[in-house]
Amino acid sequence: METGVWLPYVQSYGYVTLFLFLFCGIVGIPAPEESLLFFVGLIVAKEQLLLWPSLASCWGGAMTGMVAAYGAGRWWGAPFMKKYGKYVGITDERWGRAQLWFRRYGKWGILFGCYAPGVRQICPYMAGVSRFPFRPFLLLAALGTAGWVAPLMFVGLLLGRHVHIPLVSFPLVGLALFLLFLLAAWIGQRRRKNLSKAKGCDR
Repeated sequence: METGVWLPYVQSYGYVTLFLFLFCGIVGIPAPEESLLFFVGLIVAKEQLLLWPSLASCWGGAMTGMVAAYGAGRWWGAPFMKKYGKYVGITDERWGRAQLWFRRYGKWGILFGCYAPGVRQICPYMAGVSRFPFRPFLLLAALGTAGWVAPLMFVGLLLGRHVHIPLVSFPLVGLALFLLFLLAAWIGQRRRKNLSKAKGCDR
C-alpha cells in the first residue's frame, strides 16, 4: 500500500486509523504494519501525535486482531479457513507451512510470530484451530504484540528526533528497512543451513 494512500488518513483521523490498520494487518487484510509503526514514530517525533495514545492504539488494534483471528479459528475451524482464507491472504501453501511450523513451535510462534510477515497473520488462526488454551494465548499475544509494536515505533521516534527525515521521503526509508529485514532473514537462513550441515557431519 502506497504511503500517499494511508498518510492522509493517519494525519486526519489519528488514533482510530492506527487501531484499524493494525487490526486489519493482523487478521490478514493488507495493511502497511511495519512501515506504519515506524512512520508513527516519526509523526510522534514531529509532535503531530502523542506517544502513549499512539502506542495504545497500535497495540490495541494488533491485540484485537489476534483475538478475532483466534476466535475465528476456534469456532469456525480449519475448513472455514481453507475455504475463505484466500480472501485475507491465507493460501493453501501458507496454511500447510503454518500447520507444520505451529506443531513444532506453538507458543513461540504466538510470542514472536509478529516479526514474520505471513506467520503473524496465520498463527492466531492456527492457535484457535488447534484449541490452544485461551488464557496462555492471551498472555503470549499481549507480550508478543507489545514486543513488536513498541520497538518499531521507538526506532521511528529516535530517528525522527535525531535525524531530519522529511515525511515525503518516507517510502525510501521503508524500503531501506525492508531490505535490512530481508538481509537479516537471509543471514539467519544461512546460519541454520550451516548448523544443519555441521550436525550432519557430526553424525
